[in-house]
Amino acid sequence: MNIHEYQAKSILKKYNVAIPDGAVVDSPDAAVEAAKKIRSNTGADTWAVKAQIHAGGRGKGGGVKIAKSLDEVKEYSKSIIGMNLVTHQTGPQGKEVHKVLIEQGIFYPGESEVEEFYVSILLNRAIGKNIIMYSTEGGMDIEAVAENTPHLIFTETIDPRVGIQAFQSRRVAFKLGLSGNAFKEMTRFIIALYKAYEGYDASLIEINPVFKTSDNKIFAADAKINLDDNALYRHPGCAELRDISEEDPSEVEAGKFNLNFVKLDGNVGCMVNGAGLAMATMDIIKLSGGDPANFLDVGGTANAETVEAGFRIILKDENVKAILINIFGGIVRCDRVAQGVVDAYKSIGDVRIPVIVRLQGTNAEEAKVLIDNSGLKVYSAISLQEAADLVKESV
Repeated sequence: MNIHEYQAKSILKKYNVAIPDGAVVDSPDAAVEAAKKIRSNTGADTWAVKAQIHAGGRGKGGGVKIAKSLDEVKEYSKSIIGMNLVTHQTGPQGKEVHKVLIEQGIFYPGESEVEEFYVSILLNRAIGKNIIMYSTEGGMDIEAVAENTPHLIFTETIDPRVGIQAFQSRRVAFKLGLSGNAFKEMTRFIIALYKAYEGYDASLIEINPVFKTSDNKIFAADAKINLDDNALYRHPGCAELRDISEEDPSEVEAGKFNLNFVKLDGNVGCMVNGAGLAMATMDIIKLSGGDPANFLDVGGTANAETVEAGFRIILKDENVKAILINIFGGIVRCDRVAQGVVDAYKSIGDVRIPVIVRLQGTNAEEAKVLIDNSGLKVYSAISLQEAADLVKESV
């Protein structure tokens, strides 16, 4: 589960990770009041005005501004709230900004001894251990750093049996070229960050940039946290951090029916049971000349109701020119799936795109009879190649 920057920073603050003083607001007037309070607390006379959306690259898209007066705080907030912010992660459609984060300015005017670093914590699945990934090239896209200057990316592997050790945080600070008070601040920062990562069952914490001020203080100038959905039951309050307005409506609806759904940009909808079979089905769609419009795994406990829900979700995509349903009846019975398809077809009414159904396994013959006798424009297939050929004819 992805969360906003201001929510991520509230989590980090609980673990004593240094963050700038700030407040999230949804109007220009509230932004000015927040800036006044920040000035009272910190003495800051500059403020960052930052759009809150689930995407990176906000600064390049005009979603981050540095205000040097209260008038500028109001002006920038007014221009950002309600804007459609387009970044390299939102795609050309962009995302509407509903809130901005007002933060104390941590770049002191006239000072040049500031540095920006990159730090993230994530799971290295190849070795089954968490790693700290860090670089001296903060403030940049880490993908570009990896491609152009890979020698500037370092990693620290954490043994899960003992957790992060003090010498490891010191090694991070050393490789970042720090000394004196900045070195001490960074070692504390890394340890606190790792404790936050473990404490909240995060799948990713990314700080870009980690900011070293001219007086050698270390701040998380930005923060991105992804929480593991499977661990939310251990953190009941975290479910409230979810912002469904930032998610694809189709994926939100699919979640209500416990469907594993990911929207893609293709023209052939697919409904499958099992992730492996779903990937194979997407491959066969591609080989047949089409492009998958979605990943949809109905799981092993699918029934007529969930199949109908998945069918409706796929049909909401105007780009879909055909639907391929590929079910292997093991736990789930093929006739239940077939009944769900027929019910959905009749319930929705005027379905003008071809639907190819391939059912194999438990009660497959009964399922084929149901489909063939439905009188609907549904094509049944026995082999995967036959299904692929029907898809090719449809698109």
